[in-house]
Amino acid sequence: MNFCVKCGANTVYKVPPDDNRFRRVCRLCGHIHYENPKIVCGCLVRSDDLVLLCKRGIEPRKDRWTFPAGFLEIHETTLDGAKRETAEEAHAEVEIEMLYTQFDLAYISQIYQFYLADLVGSFAPGDETLDVQLFSKNSVPWEQLAFPVIRRSLECYFSDRDSGRYKFRHFEIPERASWTTI
Repeated sequence: MNFCVKCGANTVYKVPPDDNRFRRVCRLCGHIHYENPKIVCGCLVRSDDLVLLCKRGIEPRKDRWTFPAGFLEIHETTLDGAKRETAEEAHAEVEIEMLYTQFDLAYISQIYQFYLADLVGSFAPGDETLDVQLFSKNSVPWEQLAFPVIRRSLECYFSDRDSGRYKFRHFEIPERASWTTI
């Protein structure tokens, strides 16, 4: 943020009065520009003993498998965002059971929330998706998953499915190297 959204003047990176963090502050009008984390929401979609995965058609991680998910829009709940992203990326309707996994990725200022959902009807690739398929635990393309949050959510899901008890899980990942410990 090099220019103020209120007056267009240059900003400076400093700690504003009565604050404790560096922020972009307008040199002219003093407006403080707060930056907040981005929220990614989506669904871990199941159909009987299978899970639905989308093959990404865009970067990052094009040609890799992921959940139907994306950035939350303004004035949207995470539940509505998860349903919307599932409809956009997999042309699928779902019934949400519960918020299933949350990952706080402090090092990139993002929060990922995945809902456990049941597939209602059919599915097909959306505009940003190359392919959509249902996978069993043994057929999941584990080495072709797009992101560690997808792998970890699937590991939790298959463990919970085997035990018959699903529970919400929260993970804090303060830095990239922390992925090996979740």
